[in-house]
Amino acid sequence: MKVAVLDINGKETGRKADLSDAVFKIEPNTHAIYLDVKQYRAHQRQGTHKSKERAEISGSTRKIKKQKGTGTARAGSIKSPIFRGGGRIFGPRPKDYSLKLNKNLKRLARKSALSIKQQENAIMVVEDFNFETPKTKDFINVLKGLGLENKKSLFVLGDTNNNVYLSSRNLEGSEVVTNSELSTYKILNANNIVLLEGSLEGIEANLNK
Repeated sequence: MKVAVLDINGKETGRKADLSDAVFKIEPNTHAIYLDVKQYRAHQRQGTHKSKERAEISGSTRKIKKQKGTGTARAGSIKSPIFRGGGRIFGPRPKDYSLKLNKNLKRLARKSALSIKQQENAIMVVEDFNFETPKTKDFINVLKGLGLENKKSLFVLGDTNNNVYLSSRNLEGSEVVTNSELSTYKILNANNIVLLEGSLEGIEANLNK
């Protein structure tokens, strides 16, 4: 599949990029996408939630009143959950939310997500670019040139480029990743995917193993 290569001003360079049909033109597997996104979101959870239960509360263990004759329910400890300051009943405990998926399923999910974006004409290929110094203004000019201002966009680089990454970091709607950091969630979360020429070979190599 041939796609026109654009420059940072959104104009065609006269070159064509070849997008592999095995990556960008498959029948999307929605269940694989669901599992991969579920794993990604689960791994964002720290799982450190915790509240003290009855056995963990500091306090006296003395029986606070006699067993019978008070006219009220029996009570053995001030740490009981029914009293203010007592332990919590069935409180949250630390938990590992991580999920395991095999690599082939994750590759299928990412190819499915890219294919969906290609069907929506939401993928563009841009020639490699760099900035002399990290400047948010320079990255905003790139977004304007590509018509992506005020849109959620994902830029995929071939290799780590600190100047481009740092220039985009202050912009809430744009994210810059390398081809090895590409995930199903990030692909679907963006309205537009911008693939730099240098990233295409790495993407296809990673997803066609």
